[in-house]
Amino acid sequence: MTRVLLADDHAVVRTGFRLLLMSHAEVSVVGEADSGESACRAFAQLLPDVLVLDLAMPGMGGIEALKRIRAHHPQARVLALSAHDDSTHARRALSEGALGFLSKRSAPEALFEAVATVAAGQRYLDPALAQKLAQDDPGDADSPVARLSEREFEVFIRLARGSSVQRIAQDLSLSSSTVGTHLYNLKQKLGASNQSELTLLAIRHGLIEA
Repeated sequence: MTRVLLADDHAVVRTGFRLLLMSHAEVSVVGEADSGESACRAFAQLLPDVLVLDLAMPGMGGIEALKRIRAHHPQARVLALSAHDDSTHARRALSEGALGFLSKRSAPEALFEAVATVAAGQRYLDPALAQKLAQDDPGDADSPVARLSEREFEVFIRLARGSSVQRIAQDLSLSSSTVGTHLYNLKQKLGASNQSELTLLAIRHGLIEA
């Protein structure tokens, strides 16, 4: 029996994943978390075989939760989830110790395959994404976007999608001044003069769709 902890800030998504996984007799969903902080606490309490971890959650966020969990539990087997299927998100998660990466756009049956693969201690990547990673220019890892901190990257993606500073602050449980500072730093680091140019940059890197 593979014991799974689900961490996603959307209750509907967790319910769907739980039903998908528990349709397989060999999987048991032992807990759920709705933030990075609660994922860290639940992992320490439950010590699941696999943590299915959404990367975009309010507060701490998925990547920071992954770092903390791996720091305290180096043996943790984590399947990272993202609404994005670009190589940048995957590379970030894998570099922090995730054993697998699954786009939420994948077919439903891919979730069980991914969990089973990670539970066995093997790396899981969707074939299309694996091909993207293999075809990436090695210099991409040194690009200004790749060098952003996790919080900066999270704010960057939300700004690129057109969210306001106030909305981002609310979604990430940050102050507006903190998000404003991130916006200033992003424009400096990425050579953008406004939010529209951040959007064009994100499209050029394949991080969002036009």
